[in-house]
Amino acid sequence: MPYALFSNDAKLSKAYPTAADVWAIARKSGLVVDVVSPRHKQGPQPVLDQDYEIKPCQLEPHEDPARNKAEAERDAQTELQLAS
Repeated sequence: MPYALFSNDAKLSKAYPTAADVWAIARKSGLVVDVVSPRHKQGPQPVLDQDYEIKPCQLEPHEDPARNKAEAERDAQTELQLAS
């Protein structure tokens, strides 16, 4: 089942193969913050900023989650090369 980033039930991102893929995209976009909770003594826990959530989604016509993931990874690699 594909996953995407949502805010107030509005789909904000492309669909990706797993929730972990969307977490990685959200983190790179600055939408993930680390929060310390008294219940979690292990250290800060990542949470989505604002009203964002990651949940299963329906695919748009002709959308391919695997291709979306590959494009995101390629874009991230290009950004690293340009930053060097």
